[in-house]
Amino acid sequence: MITRRNFTAGAATLLAAGHISTRARAATTSWDMSTVWPDGNFHTQNAMAFAEEVKKQTGGSVAITVKAGGQLGFKGPEHLRAVRDGLVPLADVLNIQQVGDEPFMGVESIPFLCSSMDELKVLHKYVRPEYEKVAARNNQKILYIVPWPTQYLHLKVKVADLEGLKNIKIRVPDKNAVDMLAVVGMAPVMIPWGETIPALASGAVSGVSTSAVSGVDGKFWEFLKYIYPTNHVWSSQMLTVNLDSWKALSADQQKLVADTAAKMEPGFWANSLKADVDSLNRLKEGGMEVIPVSDAMMTDIRAKTAPQLDAFLKRVPAADKPVRAYLAEMKR
Repeated sequence: MITRRNFTAGAATLLAAGHISTRARAATTSWDMSTVWPDGNFHTQNAMAFAEEVKKQTGGSVAITVKAGGQLGFKGPEHLRAVRDGLVPLADVLNIQQVGDEPFMGVESIPFLCSSMDELKVLHKYVRPEYEKVAARNNQKILYIVPWPTQYLHLKVKVADLEGLKNIKIRVPDKNAVDMLAVVGMAPVMIPWGETIPALASGAVSGVSTSAVSGVDGKFWEFLKYIYPTNHVWSSQMLTVNLDSWKALSADQQKLVADTAAKMEPGFWANSLKADVDSLNRLKEGGMEVIPVSDAMMTDIRAKTAPQLDAFLKRVPAADKPVRAYLAEMKR
């Protein structure tokens, strides 16, 4: 005879079995994450720490494997499309390299828009909602955003003014940087990171516009001699997930992954600051010399690049409101 007690116990057993079955099915969720940066790069280290914490928080039901150094075959400028099209579920997307598809993503590379990471945080308050819209429009969701640190000009030659920069072939990561360095007289060439070291080795370029972190990744001391702390632009890596992959997770899993990303992001920003200091020291240990940029030279660079702010806002109308709100808060 089926009693109420037996029925209740049986129902509880079925519910428990169903819960176990659901968890078992969820445990098969495995994502590869593509990044072009090597294992030692702080962005890759951030991603690995995030993957480990996601595994911990989800009880192993969401497993992320970080594929560093471009081993999945995607170049940086291809990452937004690769995630959009489901070719990879996760990627560490460099925002400024996606301007061919989404011009707004170049907003941080407006010359001298931000002078510090604190100012960049204020800018992100206004532009991150737009980044989220861009991601959604491209069938993906942003999990976290982490900036690159201070940018430098890494060169073979020692210069004291704009005349010294004239016609130097320099690698840059995006179109806005091409425009910027062209107006100061250099000969910029847009090259993905994976092709930068061969370009240096072959003599195709004799300088690189990038962070000290990338300088260490590329062992710039083998090719270049001088470092100029111009801090001319910013850029950020965005860890994004394909929306179809995201929706395949349970609501509980989604919350755990999103909460983990939000909790870890501030620490990742701190890692960026530390990576700059550590990397600059390593470049100097390798034999490179940091050359302070004179006030006169910086004034000239800023004057020549100043028109690019209005040009960008005219070219990318969606950037006008958030950028002007940021400038108002900065009282500029």
